[in-house]
Amino acid sequence: IVCLMIFCLDLAVKSYLIGWDEFRKSKWLIGYTVVISVSIIDWVLSVSMVCDEKLRVRRLLRPFFLLQNSSLMKKTLKCIKRTLPEIASVILLLALHLCLFTMIGMLLFAKTEDPKKNGEWQLHFRNLTTSLTSLLVLLTTANNPDVMIPAYSLNRGYAIFFVAFSVIGTYCLMNLLTAIIYNQFRGYLLMSVQTSIIRRRLGIRAAFQVLSCQGAQRATEERVRVDAVLEVMSRVQMKSYYRATITTVRTNTHTQTQSHLHTHSFTQTHPPLPQYNSLILQRLQVIFSHYYLTIFGNAVALANVICICTILVLNSEKSTAERDNYILEIINLCFILFYLFEMCVKIFAFGWRGYLSYRNNIFDGFLTILLLALQITIYATYRLPYSHWDPSSHGVMSLWEMVRLVNMLIVFRFLRIIPDIKLMALVASTLLDLVKNLRAFAGILVVVYYVFAVFGIWLFEGAIKPPPEISVLSNTSMENITSNLTMECGTYEQLQYWPNNFDDFASIILLYDVMIVNNWQAFMDAYSRYTTEWAKIYFVCWWLTSSVMWVNLFVALILENFIYRWDRSHSCSVTDVERIRYETSVQLMFKEQIQEPTEEELLCQLHQHPHLHLHW
Repeated sequence: IVCLMIFCLDLAVKSYLIGWDEFRKSKWLIGYTVVISVSIIDWVLSVSMVCDEKLRVRRLLRPFFLLQNSSLMKKTLKCIKRTLPEIASVILLLALHLCLFTMIGMLLFAKTEDPKKNGEWQLHFRNLTTSLTSLLVLLTTANNPDVMIPAYSLNRGYAIFFVAFSVIGTYCLMNLLTAIIYNQFRGYLLMSVQTSIIRRRLGIRAAFQVLSCQGAQRATEERVRVDAVLEVMSRVQMKSYYRATITTVRTNTHTQTQSHLHTHSFTQTHPPLPQYNSLILQRLQVIFSHYYLTIFGNAVALANVICICTILVLNSEKSTAERDNYILEIINLCFILFYLFEMCVKIFAFGWRGYLSYRNNIFDGFLTILLLALQITIYATYRLPYSHWDPSSHGVMSLWEMVRLVNMLIVFRFLRIIPDIKLMALVASTLLDLVKNLRAFAGILVVVYYVFAVFGIWLFEGAIKPPPEISVLSNTSMENITSNLTMECGTYEQLQYWPNNFDDFASIILLYDVMIVNNWQAFMDAYSRYTTEWAKIYFVCWWLTSSVMWVNLFVALILENFIYRWDRSHSCSVTDVERIRYETSVQLMFKEQIQEPTEEELLCQLHQHPHLHLHW
């Protein structure tokens, strides 16, 4: 109810600020009002029933609060709405393909008088529902080649039927669906980015006009004093060395008539190096700031990982009590001291701010300090060096657990090589850029997961119960129970999928397993047996929504992002790849297709703006 009151306050403030006329035009705000009202009514019913009701409608409405507060999510939903006709046409073609091959399969594998030849009919083509389900799962390749083995054992020519079905459905129609989804989303995103660019240019032009008016100059002069721009910059929150860089170009722009500074004025992304008076310190600074020091540090990190891997291989068959990690601890200490030395000399060469301005240095330095703290803790707790320690002895953590944590951090630290290898840096930066720029798509996927999980709990909660003694039995007893159930190989029971159920909100893990489509037929078959055949509709709908639509969309957008970055960095050096990461955004992905608005278009929109009144 606290949350609902906050939403009510938010709605009231928005309604007051935009006015009643604008409120009536906004479908999202009207929906916001309806959802809050229904949620409050449902909450009142819950309280009146002492929170003992089985169905809570407001659970299904909660994702709306997330969607209505994200403009990009709204655009994505609008794009989905526009894409549905094209998706529906391909899905109908896919359904026709599925039905056609189902009928052909039921004719090919009809029941015969010879029981030995009825294996395919009995397992996969007994009736229409079973036939459709078998071929639908084959469309995802989850039951290949199991579905054709009985027929293939009788006649190898039957493989033609299953291969033709997979080639047409999986490799042609499914990929065509991916292409349609990607093309529609990319076209809509391009239009959205074009609108965003126009708004930004309009804001810059309006800011220029405001500054020129405040300067008491005639508008026809189209000129703004640089001092006015610098005064605005002084009130903006930005890094100090960015502001210093802008200030240094003041003399170069004093006589210019442009409304904003060029991009090349902001190319300095790191603070300047510290200045030393001593000649020896200057030479040391040159040595320690050289790129070869980073390469040598990567080689040392690789040697450390190889040492850990070698000792793990030698100790792989030993128990915790039999391990002697004394040598490994001495080796790790030497490497950690080198990491500390490398961090200190880089701080000396670049300065604190310069060192921290590189993301890979932040990653490297944090792990180095953490490793040093853990190593000191190990030596202080277990009074090392001492060659006859007990690896299983316990303090706050056992010695083996602390050693294992140190080794994992050292292996994780080896990721520092990524920025120094061009292709690896390109791939890693693409993934980071996806996290930054495609959060709306992931947000809607989370919403879809939430909605399907709630529906799954409503429909299937308590439908499948494991054997009562399953929680106290050993693995051997579990195998006996499974064999006693006499269930077929590959079923939900035989695979012991009992934790994957719809009894609580952890059902999102079951939905994830279905999205991966590996053995998803086991879940669909089990819930259709324990409940009703109509349960298959739920799983098919989730497969279409998650695996067919959203996974394909993410794959397409990853390709677009990677191709863009590859084209931009193909002629760049290794050190330029990190700088490209700062320049990449959704707008730059479509830079070649974006049309910049003309001066006449901007002035026309400024004249027609309802809330901006300037002196021209």
